[in-house]
Amino acid sequence: MTKSIEYGLLMHRAMRGLIQTVLSDVAAAGLPGDHHFFITFDTTAPEVVMADWLRSRYPGEMTIVVQHWFEDLIVTDDGFEITLNFGNQPEHLVIPFDAVRTFVDPSVEFGLRFESHEDDEDDEDEGPEDDPTPPPQGEAQILSLDKFRKQ
Repeated sequence: MTKSIEYGLLMHRAMRGLIQTVLSDVAAAGLPGDHHFFITFDTTAPEVVMADWLRSRYPGEMTIVVQHWFEDLIVTDDGFEITLNFGNQPEHLVIPFDAVRTFVDPSVEFGLRFESHEDDEDDEDEGPEDDPTPPPQGEAQILSLDKFRKQ
């Protein structure tokens, strides 16, 4: 039995599920209305697949825009694949949900931000009962949309 309810971890999973649902809907039916997404992800995360020239240009973090032109959007339980145009050069990306740092839809002023975290589900039973544990890393945070607002 766990020592406490991991609300941060549960919220984190729920928000990733929301992104999965939204992207699955877009893959099936396209972007409705003015919706578009800014998705920032950790380019160093395991299982991220991207062209070497993009990885060298964005060695830590990259923001992609899913709006006017994209192809081959495939959503799985673990992440998504998409082909985007970079200077008239199509590039295929594979982005695990665990690599996503922010997901913003400025058309409706909606955004999510994920703090980096370690998956410590398996560590719950380690250590003595009275050993104080730090709060879980990776708790869900609300992203301020001020920098995405139209002036």
